[in-house]
Amino acid sequence: MAGSGLFARLANLWRGFVSLWISDVEKAHPEIAYENAIGSMIEKYASLKKATAAIIRRREELEQRHSEQSKELAQVEKDLAVAIETSQDDLAMVLIQKKNQLDASVAELKEELQVAVNDADSAKASLLEVQAEIRKLQAEKDNMLAKMQSAEARLRIQEQLDGLSVDAEVKALENVRQHIRTKIAEAKLGRELGETSLDQRLAKLRAQTGDVTARQQLEAMKAAAAQKKAQKTM
Repeated sequence: MAGSGLFARLANLWRGFVSLWISDVEKAHPEIAYENAIGSMIEKYASLKKATAAIIRRREELEQRHSEQSKELAQVEKDLAVAIETSQDDLAMVLIQKKNQLDASVAELKEELQVAVNDADSAKASLLEVQAEIRKLQAEKDNMLAKMQSAEARLRIQEQLDGLSVDAEVKALENVRQHIRTKIAEAKLGRELGETSLDQRLAKLRAQTGDVTARQQLEAMKAAAAQKKAQKTM
C-alpha cells in the first residue's frame, strides 16, 4: 500500500513537471498553445457531433414510430366505427382494447419525441457553439500571432537602436575637439612664450638702443650744423 502511494505521488509530481514544462514551451511558442486549444476543441466537436447524430437518429426513430402508430390508431378508430355500425360487438371489443393500447403508446411516443426534439435542438445549438468557438480561436490565433510578430519586430528594432548608441561617436569626436583645443593652446603658449623670452626682450632692447643712438646722432648733427651756421654769421 505504501509503495502504491509513493508511486502515485511520484506520478503526480511527474505530471506536475510535465505540465510546467508544457506551460513554458507554450509561453515561448504561443502558436503551440493555440494549436493545442483548437485541437482540443476539434476533438470536443467531433465527440459532440457523434452524440448529436445519435440523438437525431433517436428522434427520427421516434418520429417514424409515432407516425406509424398514429396511422395505425387512425385505422383502428375507423375499423371500430364500422364494427359499431355493423353491430359486430365482439370485434368492436377487440378494437377498443387495441385503440386504448395505441392511445397510450402514441401519447408516450409523443412525449418521448418532444424530449428527443428538444435534445436534438440543444445538441445542435451546442455543436454550432463549439464550431463558432473553433473559428473564433482560429481567428484569434492569427490575430494574436500577427500582433506578437509585430511586437517582436518592434523589440528587435528597439534593441538595434539601443545598440546604435552615439556615445562612442560623441566620445571620439570629443577627443578630436580636445586635440584641436590642445594644439591651439600650444600655439598660443608658444606665441606668449616668444613674447616674454629673453631673446625677444633683448631684440626689443637693441631696437630701442638703436633708436636712442640714432636720435643722439641726429641731435649732435643738428647742433654741429647750428654751430657752423653761427660761425659764418660772425
